[in-house]
Order: sequence, then structure tokens, then C-alpha cells
Amino acid sequence: MYDEYGAVVPAYNPGEALAGVVEGIKRYIQPEHIVVVDDGSTDGTSRLARSLGVELVRHDVNRGKGEALKSGFEHLLSQGEVEALFTIDADAQHDPDEIPSFVEAFRAGHGDLLVGNRMSGREGMPLIRVFTNIVTSAVVSALARCRIEDSQSGYRLIRGDVIRNIDLVTSRYETESEILIKSARIGAVISAVPIRSIYGTEESTIHPVRDTIRFFVLVFRGLFW
Repeated sequence: MYDEYGAVVPAYNPGEALAGVVEGIKRYIQPEHIVVVDDGSTDGTSRLARSLGVELVRHDVNRGKGEALKSGFEHLLSQGEVEALFTIDADAQHDPDEIPSFVEAFRAGHGDLLVGNRMSGREGMPLIRVFTNIVTSAVVSALARCRIEDSQSGYRLIRGDVIRNIDLVTSRYETESEILIKSARIGAVISAVPIRSIYGTEESTIHPVRDTIRFFVLVFRGLFW
């Protein structure tokens, strides 16, 4: 059990997948250090999270993944007990049994922000995601001034002081890119941990046009940070 670590799980209608994800995380992290953020779900997510015995933050309406992450960060870091925190998606695309690989790299001093990298073993990843990830990762890397191979991966381990020292202004999927750019700008070391790609039959909630526009708005802002 990693007592000094926590986990934020942003959730929007994840269904029963949430239970497997949370139970997997509980093998490594104390339940009181796991925060499920129900971002306006309509499928009983809050009820399920409570039954799993973890912390719950509830948004009455859907506010976006970025807002869910920010709510989770605030709730967890306000306890003052965790050195670093994981972000893990609720849809079972991240394997909790890879948590020890992140912790090992963090304890070895490999970085302040470790990003799960799916790009070295991307079997099963839809081609459109491969293409968009390559493009967006190149752009984010340029703005962050360091190489980031999988900027769209939501599986991360972040030192708590990094989150405390960046001001996040975006609200949806672009927040994950904002975290990388702003963390690098304050001197945080960003590196990667290889993870496997897990894709099922779930439908992505990423809107290809709207969220692409938001990403490039973020890019424009980043040029002037």
C-alpha cells in the first residue's frame, strides 16, 4: 500500500466499469485517498462510488473533464497527506496494476510528472487517435519545450507541489495539455512510463471538432504564457 499517494478519478457516466477501476486502485492506495469526481453523471455513478467506500465529489451538471480534475485535486490536496497523486480514467482504459511502475519511476527521481505512454505499444488504438495524438503531442512538446510522446494520456502521476503551483484556466479535455505545458514552464521534470493501450466498445465522449477547436485555443494562449 502506498500511503503517501492519492488518486483522482474523473467520471462521467462510466457505468459498471467504475467499480473495477476503483477496486483495482484500492489494492495500492488507501480508500480515503481516492477521490471519484462525478461530473454530472446520470447513471448512478455517485451511488456506486459511495458503495465502494472512497471519497466522492459531485458536480450537479456536467462541467467537463478539466473541471472534474480540478475539483479532485482541490479535495485531495486539501487533506495535506499526499506527496503525489494519480489521475486515472473511470472507463477501464487504464490498468491500476500499472501503478507500481509509476511509483518506482517517481521514487527513482525520474520526474515530477509521469505520463503513461501508450505510443510504443499502440495495438488496438483507433487510427484517428494515433494521428491526433502524434499531432497534438508534437504541439504540446513545442510549447512545453520538452519531448512528450503521449500528451493525451490521462494516466499520470503528479507531484502535489506541481499542482499547487500552477493556475489552470481551462475546463474540458484541453486541461490535460494545459497541465503539461504549465508544469514544464515552472520547471517540473516530465517523463514517461510505458503502459498498454486498452480499448473496448465504449463510445468516446471527445467531440472531434469542438474539442479540437478548444485545443488550438489553448495553443494560442500557450504562445503568450
